[in-house]
Amino acid sequence: MSKISKLFKGSSSSSSSSSSKSKHHKSRGGPSPQEAIHRLRETEEMLTKKQEYLEKRIEQEIMIAKKNGTKNKRAALQALKRKKRLEQQLTQIDGTLSTIEFQREALENSHTNTEVLKNMGFAAKAMKKVHENMDLDKIDDLMQDITEQQDVAQEINDAISRPFGETFDEDELLAELAELEQEELEENMKTMGRLPSVPSSKLPSGRPSHRATTKKRVEEDDDMRMLASWAT
Repeated sequence: MSKISKLFKGSSSSSSSSSSKSKHHKSRGGPSPQEAIHRLRETEEMLTKKQEYLEKRIEQEIMIAKKNGTKNKRAALQALKRKKRLEQQLTQIDGTLSTIEFQREALENSHTNTEVLKNMGFAAKAMKKVHENMDLDKIDDLMQDITEQQDVAQEINDAISRPFGETFDEDELLAELAELEQEELEENMKTMGRLPSVPSSKLPSGRPSHRATTKKRVEEDDDMRMLASWAT
């Protein structure tokens, strides 16, 4: 055999041994979380079907016990014994399902947390890569320039909006307005002081008193009698 063939043979044997080692290493590493979750769900489905089967068997044994209760007590008792054994199996399956469900949920939560941490690490690396091209000193200088330009713009706006011509002191105008209001108040007080006085004597009542009305009626009756005597 030539040296070249020996070399290729050695490389092939080494590659086959390395592949077998990698397979062995992979098998020793354990299943992935997805595989474990899949198998747990398959086990849950299998046990759920077993539960349904046992429940049907229990109903059948109850029917047999009722049917043979008075006719064949031995058959009825055997049916009840089988029912008890089936109920024990059903109870065991319930406990097993609870354990498997708890294990599956814990594994799913762990897998979710692992994926979340991976994504957070990926985002952190991306953010770090973005910040690599940023210089904090340049950012500070940029923000300072922006602030200065804003101040300049504000000064320009103030200069443009400032009125031309005469300017008046607002405090003096307010003081003058207060004096005018005081003068008007004093004038109103004087006008109220010149109102006519209320008469002190008692005014005559608009309606005549009862005594005056009676006296007038007596005088009218006397005049009528006098005119009647003259006519006779």
